[in-house]
Amino acid sequence: MKIEMDLSSDIKEPYVVIHTNAITDDIKKLSAYIQSLEKVIAVYDEESIIILEPEEIYMIVSKGRSVDVFCKEKQYVSKKCLYEFEEMLRDHFMRISKTTIINLKQIDRVEPSFSGMLIVLKNGKKDYISRKYLPEFKKYLGL
Repeated sequence: MKIEMDLSSDIKEPYVVIHTNAITDDIKKLSAYIQSLEKVIAVYDEESIIILEPEEIYMIVSKGRSVDVFCKEKQYVSKKCLYEFEEMLRDHFMRISKTTIINLKQIDRVEPSFSGMLIVLKNGKKDYISRKYLPEFKKYLGL
């Protein structure tokens, strides 16, 4: 892949143009990554708005009309929908159930159980992988 940059004082806001003969998985990933750079992860902590980096997030859980964002020691609330987080956080994040997205880099261990697989995160939070998302998770683990 070639990269070409054009520096000009006439350009007020940077933009990216991708020239390709086909939209491959790599092109899709690159596009998603570039788009994610501009997205802000703003969450609420009682009276404050907190800005988070993706690596700070351990797990995101949808509970009815609210979405809880779990970090190492704190829990926040967001007004974004779960699918919006899924679009923003493509790298190192995976949906494991209808209501939960986890940061794959924050997994401490995976425990087999009667109802499937239990994921334990480094902050102690736990959740089960639903059957629908289990094949993709096994693929990630190389199983």
